[in-house]
Amino acid sequence: MKIVFLDAYTLNPGDIDVTELSSLGDIKFYDRSREDEILERCIDASVIITNKCVLTKEIIEKLPELKLIQVAATGYNNIDLETAKNQNITVCNVQGYSTESVVQHTFALLLSYLNNVSRYNREVSRNEWSTKKDFSYWEEPILDLSGLTFGVVGYGKIGSAIADVALAFGMKVLVSHTRELDIQKENLSFHSLDYVLNNVDILSLNAPLNKSTHQLINAETLSKMKSNAILINTSRGGLVNEMDLADAIKKNIIKAALLDVMMEEPPPMNHPLFALDNCIITPHQAWANQGARKKLLNGIIGNIRNFQKGKPSNVVV
Repeated sequence: MKIVFLDAYTLNPGDIDVTELSSLGDIKFYDRSREDEILERCIDASVIITNKCVLTKEIIEKLPELKLIQVAATGYNNIDLETAKNQNITVCNVQGYSTESVVQHTFALLLSYLNNVSRYNREVSRNEWSTKKDFSYWEEPILDLSGLTFGVVGYGKIGSAIADVALAFGMKVLVSHTRELDIQKENLSFHSLDYVLNNVDILSLNAPLNKSTHQLINAETLSKMKSNAILINTSRGGLVNEMDLADAIKKNIIKAALLDVMMEEPPPMNHPLFALDNCIITPHQAWANQGARKKLLNGIIGNIRNFQKGKPSNVVV
């Protein structure tokens, strides 16, 4: 069985053992693949593994040996599912591998911002602490998380785990979800999106990207938030209208934005959010700690093994 991994670098830049994956067949690893390279690289492949490469109708229909598309992620917006189904091609994904990693990164962003970690590290390196008269100094009040109100939009595996950590910090949690769930937790309650927007100090986006959530955060929804509110997005860049967000921060409509995802990745140079002091952006790495990538690899291996046994798992179509 010939297997092609089109963008293997996203999973393994060299720090993970892929021996077990290699044992599943005649496998070819490519760090990255442009759209115009996919057809040639996969022409006789039975299995394609990809994280972000786009497999269009035109490409899928020209791959006569293809039997399985294994998405090296949870989301599968990059695959033409209808064409795959029409061609009797199985599409599988991997779920739940990045929950802890995303939760960890979400609070790393929040704590780094609130405690000015990067700023004070730079100042210490410039000997500013060494010249002070006191043993301790800070130039702005450090906000106490306990007692704040934390909003979660999307109460799936990641959103619910983030909510639990917020509760552990002593925050009150307001949740906006597609439906109200029968979950009884002290200091956690479900509400409409408008109610959440109006009442939270910190808002974490954890919803999937679809037609109903595309640019959910825009000029209108931002105007409903508190002027001291902090927006966190570790989900999908398309949830946020970035021009509206930059404008809202400039005009003090909200206080800050902490982002790990953007609409275009990599983003263009000189993006207006880059110039804002109250905006921290990391390069789509919340999902990618080593433990999460090992779990993802194991999920891929398990799905391919099950497919080879005639019992496919985590089937999308």
